[in-house]
Amino acid sequence: MENVISSVNLALFIPAALALVLTPGPVVLYIITRSVDQGRKAGMISVVGSEIGNFAHVVAAALGLSAILLTSTLAFDVVKYLGAAYLIYLGIRKLMTPVEATDTNATPDSGRRIFLQGIAVAVLNPKTALFFFAFLPQFVDPSKGNIALQILFLGVVMVTLATLTDSFYAVTAGTVGRWLRGTKGWLRFQRYVTGTVYIGLGLTAALAGGNRK
Repeated sequence: MENVISSVNLALFIPAALALVLTPGPVVLYIITRSVDQGRKAGMISVVGSEIGNFAHVVAAALGLSAILLTSTLAFDVVKYLGAAYLIYLGIRKLMTPVEATDTNATPDSGRRIFLQGIAVAVLNPKTALFFFAFLPQFVDPSKGNIALQILFLGVVMVTLATLTDSFYAVTAGTVGRWLRGTKGWLRFQRYVTGTVYIGLGLTAALAGGNRK
């Protein structure tokens, strides 16, 4: 490991990364919403999809592709608005679900759909790409050489930490959601909560980053 990155940098990186992944963002809120809405299994599937999406950003950062988002206003805006539109679409889709579909006999979204949505939510979040581009290089040691490998290594560590913390959110929210789904009032109200959260995430994504230089 010392051949890739210094133990000192890694010791500094882990607590900083852990503090950051524990802070809820769009992906965490998506996972929580999925878990409450459809249970712990759905939450864990969304975690797997989301972390694959996050890892795609790590690879992009290691290859320098994040620099394109950092320097190109058009590329940044295209990805940002695609992500925002997708989240808003999920919210509207949920809000338009017939009331009858909120009972316990309704057919839930498939694991495949949840998995792919998790990937999409993470990938279509340019803030994640910019974050990896800005954060990871701070812990890179140029004297070690192979900067791309160092960034990739740090990214894998961070995604691993995110998987652990996001799984905790999924299990906790899924447990709470199981209790809520047994409450008659929640069965009718959940679509409004879920749909509003998705739309709120989309609007937040669309409005974020307006002052980027």
